[in-house]
Amino acid sequence: MPIIIPKDIPAYDILNGENVFVMHTERASTQDIRPVDILILNLMPTKIVTETQFARLLANTCLQVNLTFIMPSEHVSKNTDKSHLDKFYTTFDKVKNKHFDGMVVTGAPVEQMPFEDVDYWKELTEIFEFSKTNVTSTIFVCWGAQAALYYFYGIQKHPLDKKLFGIYPHRKAVINEVLLNGIDDVFYIPQSRHTYNYDADLRGNEHLIPLAHSELCGTTILKSDKYNQFFITGHLEYDKDTLKNEYERDLNKGLPIEKPFNYFSENGDIDVKWRSTANILYSNWLNYYVYQITPFKFKAPKLKKKEFNSELENSGRE
Repeated sequence: MPIIIPKDIPAYDILNGENVFVMHTERASTQDIRPVDILILNLMPTKIVTETQFARLLANTCLQVNLTFIMPSEHVSKNTDKSHLDKFYTTFDKVKNKHFDGMVVTGAPVEQMPFEDVDYWKELTEIFEFSKTNVTSTIFVCWGAQAALYYFYGIQKHPLDKKLFGIYPHRKAVINEVLLNGIDDVFYIPQSRHTYNYDADLRGNEHLIPLAHSELCGTTILKSDKYNQFFITGHLEYDKDTLKNEYERDLNKGLPIEKPFNYFSENGDIDVKWRSTANILYSNWLNYYVYQITPFKFKAPKLKKKEFNSELENSGRE
């Protein structure tokens, strides 16, 4: 089944050209099927690039997936044309009374600021509260993950001596976690950040379960035992040349930056090492933690840990 997006959004032609199964909204409305409704809070300045990256990943399943894009109403985007935002984005205020099967909160280039100094922090915390009752499962990415860990669990971020930048090997921290089903024992995740969380804080929290760990990056994928949340501190959604573009951007700005780790080959080419992991992880999330949990008629996800595990084992849509 395809991803459902407007036919005139830039991602449609890009993904269609890659033979990714996309369906425009008008055609989807003629099918007698309830799609999975996914809300994407896009906090990245490069809105079109980011929305295409996540649409590509969420299209890689047998489900029909309907995407709704929102952005903070209290922040003025300087990198995306206003006409694009007006046409394809809405605000939290317009969706806060709706229910969604899943939500993705992207990263944002504000990680070196205190959370409370971010101009849309108050609105973001309202969206976090909304996710507890109006969303079946949420994935928080990079700064979005750090912000959610801070808001829900009081876990602070800390500055790194230098930017964590490159493609890093990881291993599973648990056995038989369905989010990681089909992923190799050693897998790779792109990282691009100036801050990190202490492993002791993450592993010491009784409500957080580490799922993946790297000797160079620490714990980078976690899930919570309440609210059906997932935290990914890296960028599995990144394109082949995203780190290259970031590297050249920082060089041109005269910022201190090293070549991304484990990214360029000896002849300067780029071999993608993370795409299959990204596709499998997001497919597993949509299947096991969104589709299998959400009933046909949405019910607020107030399952406790034991009830949630039982629901996952004996899932079925009404």
